[in-house]
Amino acid sequence: MNGVLGHIERQGGLVPLNEVGVQGTTLERLTKKVQDRIVKEYGEILASARVNVERRKQLARIIGSIVASEDGWGKFGGDRRIYELIADEIVGFGPIEPPIRDPQVQEIMINGPDEVFVERDGVLCKTEIKFRSESHLMDVIARLIAPSGRRVDQSSPYCDARLPDGSRVNVIIPPLAVDGPTVTIRKFGTRQMTCGDLVKRGTMTQEMAEFLARAVRSRLNIIITGGASSGKTSTLNALSEHIDPAERVITIEDSAELRLTNKHVVRLETRPTNFEGRGEVTMRDLLRNALRMRPDRIIIGEVRGEEAFELLQALNTGHAGSLSTLHANGPEDAVVRFSDMVMMAGSGLPYDRVRRQVLQVIDLVVHLHRNPEGHRYVRQICATDGVQVVQVVAYTGNGQAEFFQLPARLAERMERR
Repeated sequence: MNGVLGHIERQGGLVPLNEVGVQGTTLERLTKKVQDRIVKEYGEILASARVNVERRKQLARIIGSIVASEDGWGKFGGDRRIYELIADEIVGFGPIEPPIRDPQVQEIMINGPDEVFVERDGVLCKTEIKFRSESHLMDVIARLIAPSGRRVDQSSPYCDARLPDGSRVNVIIPPLAVDGPTVTIRKFGTRQMTCGDLVKRGTMTQEMAEFLARAVRSRLNIIITGGASSGKTSTLNALSEHIDPAERVITIEDSAELRLTNKHVVRLETRPTNFEGRGEVTMRDLLRNALRMRPDRIIIGEVRGEEAFELLQALNTGHAGSLSTLHANGPEDAVVRFSDMVMMAGSGLPYDRVRRQVLQVIDLVVHLHRNPEGHRYVRQICATDGVQVVQVVAYTGNGQAEFFQLPARLAERMERR
C-alpha cells in the first residue's frame, strides 16, 4: 500500500477500514454504542486518555471488552485495529490521528472529506485517509480548535488555533472553501530545535551558528525571513537559546507556537472577536501593553500588519535584542515589507523617513530558503549599515558558507561579546 497509511500499517498502526473488515457506517454505529458505555461507566479515564498514554492504552482494553461483550459485534473481538479506530474517534482526531502521531510527518492538509495530503521530509504525498462525511470532518475540526477556545461557523468561517503540543492549525470552511472544509496542520517536534540540530540538518554551518549566537548575545535586532514552511519559526526557537537566562522575555503571537526554554518568559496571544463582534485583542494592542511590562526582549512570532509601527517605535527607544519572523522573498524585500506595514498604521510619516528608521533599527536579516527537494537552509544573512542592506553571509546549503565584511557599527557591538 502506498502513502502514509502504508507506512503506519508497517509500524503497527491503523489501516483503511476495508482492510479491517468494517464499513464506515458500521464503525459509526459501533463507536456510538461504545462511547455511550464509556461516558456512563468510565468518565474519569475518558477525560485523561487524550493526554495520558497509559490511560489511552487502558481505554483501548476497555473498548475491546465492550466490543466483545456486545451482541452482534463479537466478530470484531480481538482486533486491536478496530479498538484503536474507535479510540481515535472517541478521544482523538479520528482518521488523522495516525499522521498526527507520526513523528515523520511535518504537515497535514485536509482538502474536504475525501482528500488528505501529508508532508514527510519536505515532500507532499496523498494518503488514503478519508472522512465519512463533511459533518464527520466538521466534528473533528471542532475537536482540533476547542483547546484554543476558537470557533468556526458561517459567521466566522476561518480561524487559526493550536494543538496542546503547539502544532499550528488553520481552518477555513464553506462558502469560502469551495470544495469543503479545509484544514492545514503544521506540526512541531516533541522538543525544541537547537542551533546544533540546525547545523546537523544542513540548515546552516557551524560558523554561521556561532555568528548568529554572538549576534543574539550582543542584543542585535534580528528579523528571520523566508517563504511559507521555510523554517522561520524553528530557526527563531533555536536562536532563542542564546538569550541570557536572566533576561525577561515577552513573546507576542497570533497563535502561541514559540517554545522558548528561557527561565523568565511571558507569553501573550491575540484574541479574535466574540459572537457579538467585540473583544478583539490585536498584535498591536499586545505590543503596546508589553512595553509596560518591563521587557528585556520582545519577540514577535510574525510581523504581518500595523504592529510593525509599534515595534519600530520600541526598537527606536532602547528595546534592543528583538527577534521576529516576516514573510519575504529576500532581505531587501523584508525591509520594503516592514516599511510598508509601518505605513499601514497611518502614522503620517514620509515613506523615506520610515525606511531610514527601519534600516537603522533592524540589524540583521536572516533569510531562509526551501528548495524543491524540501531542504530548508539559511541562504543569506544580511546586515544594515543605516543606509542599505549588505550581505554578510552567503550559503547554498552545500556545507560551505562565504563570509563578507560586517558593517562597522555592528562589528563593534559584537566584539564586546
